[in-house]
Amino acid sequence: MRTDEQWGTVPGLVRHAALRFGGREAVVDGRVRVSYAELGARVERASAACVAAGVEVGDRVAVWAPNTVDWIVAALGAVGAGAVLVPLNTRFKGAEAADVLARSRARLLFVTGTFLGTSYVASLRRAREAGAELPDLERVVVFADGVPGGGDFLTWKEFLAGGDQVTGEDVRARAAALSPGDPSDIVFTSGTTGRPKGAVITHEQTLRAYEIWAELAGLREGDRYLIVNPFFHTFGYKAGILACLMRGATMVPQPVFTVDTALANIAAERITVLPGPPTLHQSLLDHPARDSHDLSALRLVVTGAAVVPLRLVERLRGELGVETVLTAYGLSEASGIVTMCRRGDPAELIAETSGRAIPGTEVRVDSAGVGEPGEVLVRGFNVMRGYFEDPAGTAEVIGEDGWLRTGDVGVMDGRGYLRITDRIKDMFIVGGFNAYPAEIEQLLGLHPEVADVAVVGVPDGRLGEVGKAYVVRRAGARLTGDDLIAWARREMANYKVPRSVAFVGALPRNASGKVVKGELRARAGDDF
Repeated sequence: MRTDEQWGTVPGLVRHAALRFGGREAVVDGRVRVSYAELGARVERASAACVAAGVEVGDRVAVWAPNTVDWIVAALGAVGAGAVLVPLNTRFKGAEAADVLARSRARLLFVTGTFLGTSYVASLRRAREAGAELPDLERVVVFADGVPGGGDFLTWKEFLAGGDQVTGEDVRARAAALSPGDPSDIVFTSGTTGRPKGAVITHEQTLRAYEIWAELAGLREGDRYLIVNPFFHTFGYKAGILACLMRGATMVPQPVFTVDTALANIAAERITVLPGPPTLHQSLLDHPARDSHDLSALRLVVTGAAVVPLRLVERLRGELGVETVLTAYGLSEASGIVTMCRRGDPAELIAETSGRAIPGTEVRVDSAGVGEPGEVLVRGFNVMRGYFEDPAGTAEVIGEDGWLRTGDVGVMDGRGYLRITDRIKDMFIVGGFNAYPAEIEQLLGLHPEVADVAVVGVPDGRLGEVGKAYVVRRAGARLTGDDLIAWARREMANYKVPRSVAFVGALPRNASGKVVKGELRARAGDDF
Protein backbone atom coordinates (compact mmCIF):
# COMPACT_ATOMS: atom_id res chain seq x y z
CA MET A 1 0.00 0.00 0.00
CA ARG A 2 1.31 3.45 -0.87
CA THR A 3 2.04 5.62 2.17
CA ASP A 4 -0.31 8.37 0.97
CA GLU A 5 -3.29 6.01 1.05
CA GLN A 6 -3.37 6.08 4.85
CA TRP A 7 -4.33 9.77 4.68
CA GLY A 8 -6.94 9.55 1.93
CA THR A 9 -7.54 13.29 1.82
CA VAL A 10 -5.77 16.48 2.85
CA PRO A 11 -7.88 16.76 6.06
CA GLY A 12 -6.87 13.17 6.82
CA LEU A 13 -3.23 14.20 6.47
CA VAL A 14 -3.71 17.14 8.86
CA ARG A 15 -5.29 14.91 11.53
CA HIS A 16 -2.61 12.27 11.08
CA ALA A 17 0.17 14.85 11.47
CA ALA A 18 -1.43 16.34 14.61
CA LEU A 19 -1.60 12.90 16.24
CA ARG A 20 1.79 11.57 15.13
CA PHE A 21 3.90 14.71 15.59
CA GLY A 22 1.78 16.41 18.29
CA GLY A 23 4.51 17.98 20.43
CA ARG A 24 6.89 18.75 17.60
CA GLU A 25 7.14 22.31 16.30
CA ALA A 26 4.97 22.69 13.18
CA VAL A 27 5.19 26.39 12.26
CA VAL A 28 7.50 29.23 13.22
CA ASP A 29 6.12 32.57 12.03
CA GLY A 30 8.08 35.39 13.63
CA ARG A 31 7.40 35.17 17.36
CA VAL A 32 4.57 32.70 16.83
CA ARG A 33 5.52 29.06 17.44
CA VAL A 34 2.86 26.43 16.87
CA SER A 35 3.08 22.70 17.62
CA TYR A 36 1.53 20.07 15.38
CA ALA A 37 -1.18 19.43 17.97
CA GLU A 38 -2.00 23.14 18.15
CA LEU A 39 -1.94 23.47 14.36
CA GLY A 40 -4.47 20.63 14.15
CA ALA A 41 -6.72 22.41 16.65
CA ARG A 42 -6.44 25.75 14.81
CA VAL A 43 -7.27 24.11 11.49
CA GLU A 44 -10.28 22.35 13.01
CA ARG A 45 -11.55 25.67 14.36
CA ALA A 46 -11.13 27.28 10.93
CA SER A 47 -13.03 24.37 9.37
CA ALA A 48 -15.84 24.89 11.88
CA ALA A 49 -16.03 28.57 10.95
CA CYS A 50 -16.22 27.66 7.26
CA VAL A 51 -19.07 25.24 7.95
CA ALA A 52 -20.87 27.92 9.98
CA ALA A 53 -20.38 30.37 7.10
CA GLY A 54 -22.27 28.02 4.79
CA VAL A 55 -19.36 26.47 2.89
CA GLU A 56 -20.46 23.18 1.31
CA VAL A 57 -18.45 20.32 -0.16
CA GLY A 58 -17.10 21.40 -3.55
CA ASP A 59 -17.45 25.15 -2.98
CA ARG A 60 -14.43 27.18 -3.99
CA VAL A 61 -12.63 29.14 -1.28
CA ALA A 62 -9.79 31.50 -2.21
CA VAL A 63 -6.78 32.76 -0.23
CA TRP A 64 -5.04 35.98 -1.28
CA ALA A 65 -2.26 36.53 1.21
CA PRO A 66 1.49 36.08 1.73
CA ASN A 67 3.22 33.18 3.49
CA THR A 68 2.02 33.21 7.11
CA VAL A 69 0.60 30.82 9.68
CA ASP A 70 -2.83 32.37 9.00
CA TRP A 71 -2.58 31.30 5.33
CA ILE A 72 -1.80 27.75 6.42
CA VAL A 73 -4.68 27.59 8.92
CA ALA A 74 -7.25 29.22 6.62
CA ALA A 75 -6.37 27.12 3.58
CA LEU A 76 -6.28 23.81 5.42
CA GLY A 77 -9.40 24.80 7.36
CA ALA A 78 -11.32 25.48 4.16
CA VAL A 79 -10.23 22.19 2.61
CA GLY A 80 -11.17 20.45 5.86
CA ALA A 81 -14.70 21.80 5.44
CA GLY A 82 -14.84 20.19 2.00
CA ALA A 83 -13.96 23.29 -0.02
CA VAL A 84 -11.75 23.40 -3.09
CA LEU A 85 -8.83 25.72 -2.46
CA VAL A 86 -8.12 28.52 -4.97
CA PRO A 87 -4.80 30.23 -4.13
CA LEU A 88 -4.40 33.76 -5.51
CA ASN A 89 -1.10 35.30 -6.52
CA THR A 90 -0.08 38.02 -4.05
CA ARG A 91 1.38 40.03 -6.94
CA PHE A 92 -2.08 40.40 -8.49
CA LYS A 93 -3.74 43.78 -8.65
CA GLY A 94 -7.39 44.02 -7.65
CA ALA A 95 -8.77 43.47 -11.17
CA GLU A 96 -6.58 40.40 -11.71
CA ALA A 97 -7.69 38.87 -8.41
CA ALA A 98 -11.33 39.65 -9.17
CA ASP A 99 -11.04 37.90 -12.52
CA VAL A 100 -9.90 34.62 -10.92
CA LEU A 101 -12.51 34.95 -8.17
CA ALA A 102 -15.19 35.36 -10.84
CA ARG A 103 -13.94 32.49 -12.98
CA SER A 104 -13.73 30.11 -10.03
CA ARG A 105 -17.06 31.37 -8.61
CA ALA A 106 -15.46 31.49 -5.17
CA ARG A 107 -17.93 31.88 -2.27
CA LEU A 108 -15.42 32.87 0.37
CA LEU A 109 -12.14 34.79 0.26
CA PHE A 110 -9.41 35.05 2.88
CA VAL A 111 -7.28 38.12 2.26
CA THR A 112 -4.36 39.87 3.91
CA GLY A 113 -4.77 43.38 5.25
CA THR A 114 -1.78 45.32 3.96
CA PHE A 115 1.19 43.69 2.26
CA LEU A 116 4.18 45.48 0.74
CA GLY A 117 2.44 48.80 1.29
CA THR A 118 -0.71 47.78 -0.56
CA SER A 119 -4.17 47.41 0.97
CA TYR A 120 -5.62 44.30 -0.65
CA VAL A 121 -9.06 45.13 0.73
CA ALA A 122 -8.94 48.55 -0.95
CA SER A 123 -7.70 46.95 -4.19
CA LEU A 124 -10.63 44.54 -4.22
CA ARG A 125 -13.12 47.30 -3.48
CA ARG A 126 -11.71 49.43 -6.30
CA ALA A 127 -12.06 46.50 -8.69
CA ARG A 128 -15.71 46.15 -7.73
CA GLU A 129 -16.31 49.89 -8.14
CA ALA A 130 -14.71 49.67 -11.59
CA GLY A 131 -17.26 47.06 -12.66
CA ALA A 132 -15.87 43.68 -11.54
CA GLU A 133 -18.86 41.44 -10.87
CA LEU A 134 -18.51 38.86 -8.10
CA PRO A 135 -22.06 37.58 -7.52
CA ASP A 136 -20.86 34.32 -5.95
CA LEU A 137 -18.53 35.91 -3.41
CA GLU A 138 -20.56 36.00 -0.19
CA ARG A 139 -17.91 36.84 2.38
CA VAL A 140 -14.39 38.26 2.66
CA VAL A 141 -12.31 37.49 5.75
CA VAL A 142 -9.38 39.80 6.44
CA PHE A 143 -6.25 38.75 8.34
CA ALA A 144 -6.31 41.95 10.38
CA ASP A 145 -7.69 43.32 13.66
CA GLY A 146 -10.02 45.74 11.95
CA VAL A 147 -11.64 46.30 8.55
CA PRO A 148 -12.56 49.85 7.52
CA GLY A 149 -15.91 50.04 5.80
CA GLY A 150 -17.39 46.81 7.15
CA GLY A 151 -19.98 45.42 4.76
CA ASP A 152 -19.37 41.80 3.82
CA PHE A 153 -15.81 42.03 5.19
CA LEU A 154 -15.02 40.30 8.52
CA THR A 155 -11.89 40.16 10.62
CA TRP A 156 -10.20 36.79 11.05
CA LYS A 157 -11.16 36.82 14.76
CA GLU A 158 -14.83 37.55 14.00
CA PHE A 159 -14.91 34.81 11.40
CA LEU A 160 -13.44 32.19 13.74
CA ALA A 161 -15.88 33.14 16.50
CA GLY A 162 -18.73 32.39 14.12
CA GLY A 163 -17.83 28.71 14.18
CA ASP A 164 -17.90 28.27 17.95
CA GLN A 165 -21.28 26.52 17.80
CA VAL A 166 -20.06 23.91 15.30
CA THR A 167 -18.78 20.82 17.11
CA GLY A 168 -15.59 18.89 16.41
CA GLU A 169 -17.77 15.91 15.54
CA ASP A 170 -19.52 17.98 12.87
CA VAL A 171 -16.19 19.06 11.41
CA ARG A 172 -14.82 15.53 11.35
CA ALA A 173 -18.03 14.27 9.74
CA ARG A 174 -17.68 16.88 7.00
CA ALA A 175 -14.07 15.83 6.33
CA ALA A 176 -15.06 12.15 6.37
CA ALA A 177 -17.57 12.83 3.60
CA LEU A 178 -14.70 13.65 1.23
CA SER A 179 -13.28 11.06 -1.14
CA PRO A 180 -9.68 10.86 -2.41
CA GLY A 181 -10.98 11.48 -5.92
CA ASP A 182 -12.67 14.77 -5.00
CA PRO A 183 -11.04 18.03 -6.12
CA SER A 184 -8.74 19.55 -3.49
CA ASP A 185 -7.52 22.67 -5.27
CA ILE A 186 -7.64 24.71 -8.46
CA VAL A 187 -4.46 26.49 -9.50
CA PHE A 188 -5.09 29.13 -12.14
CA THR A 189 -2.48 29.51 -14.85
CA SER A 190 -2.69 31.58 -18.05
CA GLY A 191 -2.54 29.82 -21.39
CA THR A 192 -1.36 31.16 -24.73
CA THR A 193 -4.52 33.23 -25.10
CA GLY A 194 -3.87 34.95 -21.79
CA ARG A 195 -7.25 33.77 -20.41
CA PRO A 196 -6.75 32.27 -16.93
CA LYS A 197 -7.50 28.56 -16.72
CA GLY A 198 -7.82 26.61 -13.51
CA ALA A 199 -6.14 23.21 -13.28
CA VAL A 200 -8.31 20.92 -11.12
CA ILE A 201 -6.29 18.54 -8.93
CA THR A 202 -7.71 15.94 -6.52
CA HIS A 203 -6.76 14.98 -2.98
CA GLU A 204 -5.38 11.66 -4.17
CA GLN A 205 -3.24 13.25 -6.88
CA THR A 206 -1.87 15.85 -4.50
CA LEU A 207 -1.00 13.42 -1.72
CA ARG A 208 0.56 10.83 -4.00
CA ALA A 209 2.63 13.41 -5.89
CA TYR A 210 4.10 15.06 -2.80
CA GLU A 211 4.70 11.85 -0.92
CA ILE A 212 6.87 10.98 -3.93
CA TRP A 213 8.48 14.44 -3.82
CA ALA A 214 9.25 14.09 -0.11
CA GLU A 215 10.69 10.62 -0.64
CA LEU A 216 12.89 11.56 -3.59
CA ALA A 217 14.08 14.74 -1.87
CA GLY A 218 14.80 12.92 1.37
CA LEU A 219 12.65 15.19 3.56
CA ARG A 220 12.54 13.79 7.07
CA GLU A 221 11.09 14.29 10.54
CA GLY A 222 12.87 17.07 12.37
CA ASP A 223 13.84 18.99 9.24
CA ARG A 224 13.42 22.75 9.44
CA TYR A 225 12.12 24.06 6.13
CA LEU A 226 12.36 27.74 5.13
CA ILE A 227 9.41 28.20 2.78
CA VAL A 228 10.28 31.14 0.56
CA ASN A 229 8.32 29.79 -2.42
CA PRO A 230 4.90 31.52 -2.28
CA PHE A 231 2.06 29.48 -0.85
CA PHE A 232 -0.10 30.45 -3.85
CA HIS A 233 2.33 28.41 -5.96
CA THR A 234 2.24 24.61 -6.00
CA PHE A 235 5.89 24.52 -4.93
CA GLY A 236 5.08 26.54 -1.79
CA TYR A 237 1.79 24.92 -0.81
CA LYS A 238 2.31 21.31 -1.76
CA ALA A 239 6.09 20.78 -1.78
CA GLY A 240 6.13 23.06 1.28
CA ILE A 241 3.15 22.85 3.64
CA LEU A 242 1.83 19.41 2.67
CA ALA A 243 5.25 17.77 2.40
CA CYS A 244 6.11 19.04 5.90
CA LEU A 245 2.84 17.64 7.26
CA MET A 246 3.73 14.27 5.75
CA ARG A 247 7.14 14.09 7.39
CA GLY A 248 6.84 16.13 10.58
CA ALA A 249 9.15 18.90 9.42
CA THR A 250 8.96 22.43 10.82
CA MET A 251 7.64 25.12 8.47
CA VAL A 252 9.29 28.54 8.63
CA PRO A 253 7.32 30.73 6.18
CA GLN A 254 9.02 33.84 4.77
CA PRO A 255 6.49 36.28 3.20
CA VAL A 256 9.00 38.17 1.05
CA PHE A 257 12.40 37.04 -0.11
CA THR A 258 15.24 39.27 0.91
CA VAL A 259 18.74 37.85 1.20
CA ASP A 260 19.37 39.39 4.61
CA THR A 261 16.17 37.94 6.08
CA ALA A 262 16.80 34.53 4.55
CA LEU A 263 20.35 34.40 5.93
CA ALA A 264 19.11 35.44 9.36
CA ASN A 265 16.36 32.82 9.31
CA ILE A 266 18.68 30.04 8.16
CA ALA A 267 21.09 30.80 10.99
CA ALA A 268 18.59 31.52 13.79
CA GLU A 269 16.20 28.66 13.03
CA ARG A 270 18.88 26.14 12.02
CA ILE A 271 17.22 25.68 8.63
CA THR A 272 17.99 22.35 6.94
CA VAL A 273 15.81 22.55 3.80
CA LEU A 274 15.67 25.45 1.32
CA PRO A 275 13.92 24.89 -2.02
CA GLY A 276 13.66 27.81 -4.46
CA PRO A 277 14.68 29.14 -7.87
CA PRO A 278 18.40 29.30 -8.77
CA THR A 279 18.43 33.09 -8.31
CA LEU A 280 17.60 32.64 -4.64
CA HIS A 281 20.54 30.35 -3.97
CA GLN A 282 22.88 32.44 -6.11
CA SER A 283 22.05 35.54 -4.10
CA LEU A 284 22.75 33.73 -0.83
CA LEU A 285 26.12 32.51 -2.05
CA ASP A 286 27.15 35.95 -3.31
CA HIS A 287 26.01 37.99 -0.30
CA PRO A 288 28.96 39.85 1.24
CA ALA A 289 27.79 39.06 4.78
CA ARG A 290 27.26 35.35 4.17
CA ASP A 291 30.21 34.25 6.27
CA SER A 292 28.86 36.08 9.31
CA HIS A 293 25.89 33.68 9.43
CA ASP A 294 26.00 30.04 10.50
CA LEU A 295 24.51 28.13 7.57
CA SER A 296 25.98 24.77 8.55
CA ALA A 297 22.62 23.08 9.22
CA LEU A 298 21.52 23.45 5.57
CA ARG A 299 21.50 20.00 3.97
CA LEU A 300 18.84 19.92 1.20
CA VAL A 301 18.25 22.25 -1.76
CA VAL A 302 15.68 21.59 -4.50
CA THR A 303 15.63 23.99 -7.42
CA GLY A 304 14.31 24.31 -10.95
CA ALA A 305 12.24 26.74 -13.04
CA ALA A 306 15.32 27.81 -15.02
CA VAL A 307 18.70 26.68 -16.26
CA VAL A 308 20.83 25.70 -13.28
CA PRO A 309 24.54 26.51 -13.72
CA LEU A 310 26.88 23.67 -12.87
CA ARG A 311 28.93 26.15 -10.86
CA LEU A 312 25.89 26.80 -8.63
CA VAL A 313 25.53 23.12 -7.78
CA GLU A 314 29.25 22.85 -7.06
CA ARG A 315 29.26 25.96 -4.85
CA LEU A 316 26.23 24.81 -2.84
CA ARG A 317 27.96 21.52 -2.18
CA GLY A 318 31.47 22.87 -1.72
CA GLU A 319 31.06 26.26 -0.05
CA LEU A 320 27.94 25.57 2.04
CA GLY A 321 28.37 21.83 2.47
CA VAL A 322 24.84 21.09 1.21
CA GLU A 323 24.55 17.32 1.12
CA THR A 324 21.74 17.09 -1.45
CA VAL A 325 21.09 19.41 -4.40
CA LEU A 326 18.32 18.36 -6.78
CA THR A 327 16.52 19.81 -9.79
CA ALA A 328 12.95 19.14 -10.91
CA TYR A 329 10.38 20.11 -13.53
CA GLY A 330 6.63 20.43 -13.32
CA LEU A 331 3.57 22.44 -14.32
CA SER A 332 0.23 23.15 -12.69
CA GLU A 333 -1.60 20.88 -15.14
CA ALA A 334 0.49 17.93 -13.88
CA SER A 335 0.12 18.59 -10.13
CA GLY A 336 3.30 20.68 -10.21
CA ILE A 337 5.71 17.75 -10.60
CA VAL A 338 6.73 15.70 -13.63
CA THR A 339 10.43 14.89 -13.39
CA MET A 340 13.01 15.02 -10.63
CA CYS A 341 16.67 14.17 -10.18
CA ARG A 342 17.62 11.48 -7.70
CA ARG A 343 19.89 11.71 -4.70
CA GLY A 344 23.32 10.56 -5.79
CA ASP A 345 23.04 11.91 -9.33
CA PRO A 346 26.28 13.62 -10.43
CA ALA A 347 26.46 17.42 -10.38
CA GLU A 348 26.61 17.62 -14.18
CA LEU A 349 23.34 15.69 -14.54
CA ILE A 350 21.61 17.82 -11.91
CA ALA A 351 22.72 21.05 -13.59
CA GLU A 352 22.02 20.00 -17.16
CA THR A 353 18.66 18.24 -16.72
CA SER A 354 15.47 18.35 -14.70
CA GLY A 355 15.72 14.68 -13.83
CA ARG A 356 13.59 11.77 -14.99
CA ALA A 357 9.93 10.87 -14.64
CA ILE A 358 8.61 10.43 -11.12
CA PRO A 359 7.10 7.00 -10.30
CA GLY A 360 3.65 6.48 -11.80
CA THR A 361 4.27 8.96 -14.60
CA GLU A 362 5.28 8.61 -18.23
CA VAL A 363 7.21 11.37 -19.99
CA ARG A 364 8.13 11.46 -23.65
CA VAL A 365 9.31 14.04 -26.15
CA ASP A 366 7.39 14.35 -29.40
CA SER A 367 10.50 14.39 -31.61
CA ALA A 368 12.32 12.56 -34.35
CA GLY A 369 14.43 10.57 -31.91
CA VAL A 370 16.49 10.43 -28.73
CA GLY A 371 18.35 13.66 -28.16
CA GLU A 372 16.16 15.62 -30.59
CA PRO A 373 14.01 18.54 -29.36
CA GLY A 374 10.25 18.27 -29.30
CA GLU A 375 7.20 19.02 -27.19
CA VAL A 376 7.21 17.40 -23.77
CA LEU A 377 4.22 15.09 -23.17
CA VAL A 378 3.14 13.68 -19.80
CA ARG A 379 0.75 10.89 -18.84
CA GLY A 380 -0.02 9.48 -15.42
CA PHE A 381 -1.78 9.90 -12.10
CA ASN A 382 -0.54 13.50 -11.77
CA VAL A 383 -2.29 14.89 -14.88
CA MET A 384 -5.11 17.26 -13.91
CA ARG A 385 -8.74 16.23 -14.14
CA GLY A 386 -9.16 19.15 -16.52
CA TYR A 387 -9.50 22.91 -16.59
CA PHE A 388 -12.29 24.16 -14.34
CA GLU A 389 -15.54 24.38 -16.31
CA ASP A 390 -13.59 24.48 -19.59
CA PRO A 391 -13.96 21.21 -21.52
CA ALA A 392 -12.82 22.81 -24.78
CA GLY A 393 -9.63 24.11 -23.18
CA THR A 394 -9.05 20.72 -21.58
CA ALA A 395 -9.44 18.92 -24.91
CA GLU A 396 -6.79 21.18 -26.43
CA VAL A 397 -4.11 19.92 -24.06
CA ILE A 398 -5.18 16.39 -23.03
CA GLY A 399 -5.72 13.82 -25.76
CA GLU A 400 -8.09 10.87 -25.63
CA ASP A 401 -5.06 8.71 -24.88
CA GLY A 402 -4.39 10.69 -21.70
CA TRP A 403 -1.21 12.45 -22.82
CA LEU A 404 -0.91 16.06 -21.63
CA ARG A 405 0.75 18.45 -24.07
CA THR A 406 2.84 20.71 -21.86
CA GLY A 407 3.73 23.35 -24.44
CA ASP A 408 7.38 23.05 -23.35
CA VAL A 409 10.16 21.95 -25.67
CA GLY A 410 12.67 19.50 -24.30
CA VAL A 411 15.34 16.96 -25.11
CA MET A 412 15.45 13.53 -23.49
CA ASP A 413 18.56 11.37 -23.30
CA GLY A 414 18.75 7.59 -23.46
CA ARG A 415 18.39 7.27 -19.69
CA GLY A 416 15.13 9.24 -19.65
CA TYR A 417 16.60 12.44 -18.20
CA LEU A 418 14.83 15.54 -19.50
CA ARG A 419 16.31 18.92 -20.39
CA ILE A 420 13.87 21.78 -21.04
CA THR A 421 15.18 23.91 -23.91
CA ASP A 422 12.38 26.28 -24.89
CA ARG A 423 8.74 27.12 -24.34
CA ILE A 424 6.22 26.73 -27.08
CA LYS A 425 3.87 29.03 -25.22
CA ASP A 426 6.52 31.78 -25.16
CA MET A 427 6.27 31.84 -21.38
CA PHE A 428 9.35 33.15 -19.61
CA ILE A 429 10.34 32.98 -15.95
CA VAL A 430 11.01 36.09 -13.88
CA GLY A 431 12.74 35.21 -10.62
CA GLY A 432 10.79 31.95 -10.39
CA PHE A 433 7.40 33.39 -11.51
CA ASN A 434 5.86 32.32 -14.79
CA ALA A 435 5.19 35.32 -17.04
CA TYR A 436 2.90 34.83 -20.04
CA PRO A 437 3.46 37.26 -22.96
CA ALA A 438 -0.09 36.99 -24.29
CA GLU A 439 -1.54 38.08 -20.95
CA ILE A 440 0.94 40.97 -20.63
CA GLU A 441 0.28 42.03 -24.23
CA GLN A 442 -3.47 42.13 -23.57
CA LEU A 443 -2.96 44.42 -20.61
CA LEU A 444 -0.45 46.71 -22.37
CA GLY A 445 -2.83 46.93 -25.31
CA LEU A 446 -5.33 48.70 -23.05
CA HIS A 447 -3.07 51.77 -22.92
CA PRO A 448 -4.72 54.46 -25.07
CA GLU A 449 -1.48 55.28 -26.95
CA VAL A 450 -0.53 51.65 -27.78
CA ALA A 451 -1.59 50.45 -31.23
CA ASP A 452 0.20 47.10 -31.22
CA VAL A 453 2.52 45.28 -28.83
CA ALA A 454 4.51 42.07 -28.44
CA VAL A 455 6.47 40.89 -25.40
CA VAL A 456 9.42 38.50 -25.26
CA GLY A 457 11.65 37.31 -22.46
CA VAL A 458 15.23 38.52 -22.40
CA PRO A 459 18.14 37.49 -20.15
CA ASP A 460 18.61 39.25 -16.83
CA GLY A 461 21.52 38.72 -14.46
CA ARG A 462 19.43 38.90 -11.30
CA LEU A 463 16.01 37.50 -12.23
CA GLY A 464 17.02 35.06 -14.97
CA GLU A 465 14.63 36.55 -17.50
CA VAL A 466 12.52 39.72 -17.74
CA GLY A 467 10.05 41.07 -20.27
CA LYS A 468 10.91 43.35 -23.15
CA ALA A 469 8.02 45.04 -24.97
CA TYR A 470 8.05 45.96 -28.65
CA VAL A 471 5.43 48.66 -29.09
CA VAL A 472 3.78 50.37 -32.05
CA ARG A 473 2.47 53.78 -30.96
CA ARG A 474 -0.84 55.16 -32.11
CA ALA A 475 -0.62 58.02 -34.60
CA GLY A 476 0.39 61.26 -32.92
CA ALA A 477 1.20 59.56 -29.59
CA ARG A 478 4.21 60.73 -27.57
CA LEU A 479 4.36 57.74 -25.25
CA THR A 480 7.81 56.99 -23.80
CA GLY A 481 9.16 53.74 -22.46
CA ASP A 482 9.26 55.12 -18.94
CA ASP A 483 5.64 56.25 -19.27
CA LEU A 484 4.47 52.80 -20.34
CA ILE A 485 6.46 50.99 -17.64
CA ALA A 486 5.06 53.31 -14.96
CA TRP A 487 1.53 52.72 -16.27
CA ALA A 488 2.10 48.95 -16.32
CA ARG A 489 3.23 48.94 -12.70
CA ARG A 490 -0.20 50.27 -11.76
CA GLU A 491 -2.07 47.73 -13.85
CA MET A 492 -0.33 44.38 -13.34
CA ALA A 493 1.76 42.31 -10.98
CA ASN A 494 5.35 43.55 -10.83
CA TYR A 495 6.95 40.42 -12.30
CA LYS A 496 4.82 40.87 -15.44
CA VAL A 497 5.91 44.47 -16.00
CA PRO A 498 8.40 44.78 -18.93
CA ARG A 499 11.75 46.11 -17.82
CA SER A 500 12.45 47.71 -21.20
CA VAL A 501 10.45 49.05 -24.15
CA ALA A 502 11.44 49.40 -27.81
CA PHE A 503 9.23 51.39 -30.17
CA VAL A 504 8.89 50.04 -33.71
CA GLY A 505 6.99 51.03 -36.81
CA ALA A 506 5.42 47.59 -37.16
CA LEU A 507 5.71 44.16 -35.60
CA PRO A 508 7.13 41.35 -37.76
CA ARG A 509 4.34 38.98 -38.77
CA ASN A 510 4.15 35.82 -40.83
CA ALA A 511 1.73 35.10 -43.64
CA SER A 512 -1.02 34.11 -41.23
CA GLY A 513 -0.67 37.36 -39.33
CA LYS A 514 1.03 35.96 -36.23
CA VAL A 515 3.88 37.90 -34.68
CA VAL A 516 7.25 36.26 -35.35
CA LYS A 517 8.55 36.14 -31.79
CA GLY A 518 11.80 34.50 -32.87
CA GLU A 519 12.73 37.60 -34.83
CA LEU A 520 12.00 39.82 -31.84
CA ARG A 521 14.11 37.61 -29.57
CA ALA A 522 16.95 37.86 -32.07
CA ARG A 523 16.64 41.64 -32.05
CA ALA A 524 16.60 41.64 -28.26
CA GLY A 525 19.69 39.43 -28.22
CA ASP A 526 21.60 42.03 -30.22
CA ASP A 527 21.13 44.42 -27.27
CA PHE A 528 23.06 42.20 -24.88
